[in-house]
Amino acid sequence: MNDIITFEESSGNVFADLELEEADSLLMGAMLGSQVVRILEQRHLEQEEIATLLNIDQADVSRLMNGSYNGFSEGQLFSFLGKLNHKISIQITPHHQGEKWQEVVQH
Repeated sequence: MNDIITFEESSGNVFADLELEEADSLLMGAMLGSQVVRILEQRHLEQEEIATLLNIDQADVSRLMNGSYNGFSEGQLFSFLGKLNHKISIQITPHHQGEKWQEVVQH
């Protein structure tokens, strides 16, 4: 059987590809949230410790750690990064064709 596999190239934003409303905001939340989770995982903290550190309840910690970032505003995610002693720099530059519209760069 010679099934032909087809695929569609992504725009770089899976949320836009799925035609979800507020796709740009969802993408930014996912990028920021994944950075928060990466930092927390590197610290090997228990959920109770995370809840205290970020000043959120344990149910929110569970949602965060499981990748449900849409329940957190960009402001909350920025706040979490600050509480984790990470600086946030925002750089605004002209967009060039082929570039991503948004990106989070970790140093």
